[in-house]
Amino acid sequence: QVQLVESGGGLVQPGGSLKLSCAASGHTFSTDFMGWFRQAPGKEREFVGSIDWSGDNVDYVDSVKGRFTISRDNAKNTVSLQMNSLKIEDTAVYYCAADPIEGWGTSSTSWGQGTQVTVSS
Repeated sequence: QVQLVESGGGLVQPGGSLKLSCAASGHTFSTDFMGWFRQAPGKEREFVGSIDWSGDNVDYVDSVKGRFTISRDNAKNTVSLQMNSLKIEDTAVYYCAADPIEGWGTSSTSWGQGTQVTVSS
């Protein structure tokens, strides 16, 4: 499995922006699907978005469409989540994930340790 380390979380005001990064190692990163998930207090982990190996196919949950952008750099083994127009309800721990077959949440998925994003005035 691939090892994933997220960075870039923090505190931001509503309407602000934040960029999360995820560095991968220990695996052939370039062929994996990469995803971002989040978990708010008292809620289940939810899918935020994903990107395929080529970067041409990107999917988002409806609540972040038009505000969040996922990108990847296979040469640097990194994937990013640009978050704009942040809302209070975006507050959560954000997790980076990798999966060679896009079987999110199954034994094929590797997870990062998570990074906290807090949107508050």
